[in-house]
Amino acid sequence: MRLKKYSLNRKIFIGKKLKKLCRAKKVKFLVNDDPWLAKKLNADGCHLGQKDMIFRKARKIIGNKIIGITCHNSLTLAKKAIKLKADYLAFGAFYSTKTKKIKFRANTKILTEVKKLTNIPIVAIGGVNSENYRNLLLNKANFLAISGYIWNNKKYKPKKAIELLK
Repeated sequence: MRLKKYSLNRKIFIGKKLKKLCRAKKVKFLVNDDPWLAKKLNADGCHLGQKDMIFRKARKIIGNKIIGITCHNSLTLAKKAIKLKADYLAFGAFYSTKTKKIKFRANTKILTEVKKLTNIPIVAIGGVNSENYRNLLLNKANFLAISGYIWNNKKYKPKKAIELLK
């Protein structure tokens, strides 16, 4: 759940609904940036950006739940996250996106390099859509974070956009 511009009460309201939907579909429910909110919602875990709470503090808050860490396009950040025992590593942006400003651009080479270091799952982020997602999967990404293509798609409604990813 990535809700940057909402009040805490609104995030809790939406989070409860999303958690219920995730449970019904048997998928993990992760909260972006906020371990306290993840704990309050009893989420499956949280995702931490490089400017969010430090990993050890987040681990104390949510316990043995999933914590993923943004590594941008950096092997150095990936090595630190591996040492901390992150549950997944996120890289990107791989492609142009309007979801947020791109400060770091990743390419598929980073996926291959990280796979040589660890078996920790890798998430590819940024501009992922029905035309480019296969390339990321073929280059060792385990998961894809897809937002703008689904929610801000001018051509397809969310359900159709998701179907095109199958």
